[in-house]
Amino acid sequence: MNQTVAIILLILLGVVVISFLINLYNKLVMLKFNVDKAYGNIDVVLKQRADEIPNLVTVAKHFMNYEEKLLTRLTELRTFYNNSTDANKRTEIANETSKALSSFFAVSENYPELKSNNNFLELQKRISDLENKIADRREFFNDSVNLYNIGIHEFPNVMLAKMLGYKDKTLLEITNEEKQYDGVQF
Repeated sequence: MNQTVAIILLILLGVVVISFLINLYNKLVMLKFNVDKAYGNIDVVLKQRADEIPNLVTVAKHFMNYEEKLLTRLTELRTFYNNSTDANKRTEIANETSKALSSFFAVSENYPELKSNNNFLELQKRISDLENKIADRREFFNDSVNLYNIGIHEFPNVMLAKMLGYKDKTLLEITNEEKQYDGVQF
């Protein structure tokens, strides 16, 4: 009788442990796919923004003779973004592109003839619209990444996450210009 009870308890314990591991695995998979979905949603807009950079550089080159380094950096970032397949690397490049575009538009204030050019104004408007879309999607993306990063570091998730090779994901940053409101920095 005692042996039968012990076997039943071992079987129940085994079922509980296996159920726990399955639930843990499913949670990690859900978090990973949620981040992938959020990245897919924002990647479309980031790609559109990257596609506008050559047009912006072409128009600006005619007016901004002294800003060659900045224009070259924007072109390099676009190339890096388009050639990268790693989502984390693309996010880091998108963060750098946001900073470079902010610098570019700040420097463009010093070129009144550029600011009055219709092609430049149209490109600036399109990029501004894309930046607004990025800002809308960034919150969902960053929330998904944050939940994923927390999920892979929680105990006991961390053990299974390490075995599966899950690594931290990169957040999309907010530029200093976006943190300002009416000239006041937050």
